[in-house]
Amino acid sequence: MSSIGTGYDLAASTFSPDGRIFQVEYAQKAVDNAGTMIAIRGKNGIVMVADKVISSKLYTDNANPRMFNVNDNVGVGVAGNYPDGFSLKNYAYGEAMKWLKDYREPMPVQNISNAVAEYIHIHTLGISRPFGAGAFFVAWNKQSGGRLFLVEPSGLNYEYKAWAVGKHRQAAKAEIEKLKIDELDMQQLVKEAARIIMAVRDESKDKNVQIEMGWVGEHTNGKYEEVPEDVVTAAEEWATAKLDEDDMED
Repeated sequence: MSSIGTGYDLAASTFSPDGRIFQVEYAQKAVDNAGTMIAIRGKNGIVMVADKVISSKLYTDNANPRMFNVNDNVGVGVAGNYPDGFSLKNYAYGEAMKWLKDYREPMPVQNISNAVAEYIHIHTLGISRPFGAGAFFVAWNKQSGGRLFLVEPSGLNYEYKAWAVGKHRQAAKAEIEKLKIDELDMQQLVKEAARIIMAVRDESKDKNVQIEMGWVGEHTNGKYEEVPEDVVTAAEEWATAKLDEDDMED
């Protein structure tokens, strides 16, 4: 059977003869071709890192953030089509607010990711086009430690120790697999995450890019926060020196 979507890619409600939904696959391509984003769970926390394209020097600082708070304890990082990701962030925020109103306690990260996954899945049934974005959800507490989920454009929702999405995802995953991530504290985790993002860049194509980071862990008392700019800068400097050192050894 043909692997192209001719005649079967006009709506997400249509299956191809070999059981594929091409509109959902196209939505996944929007994530796969976007800037690289990784999330890693270490010994006492989680860090998310995005390689963000700055398409104009006239933008204000952090004009198009990829990472947000859903509530005080849960962070979300969106990859792929930016307006779609922003919409998913807003939906997650709305669900967290409703949960807080109904139950008088913060919505757990797994419940948030499940709610967003169901919302995304509804958009694969032909009612409207699928979301061309995916979302990482992260949280940490003393009882369960770090938890990291990724919701994909199909509505799939998995929990990971670490993962990468975007155009350099395969190279990033290979770099992550070389690390003993369970032994890394947050200071080491931030440095290694910056190194990985910088190592997998295509220097001839990935221009005007900026690293954005968010973290949650024991050091933040379980509160999701944006990583301070000076910490990000220090991590980039360490990563640059480390990559230069590795090049000299090669």
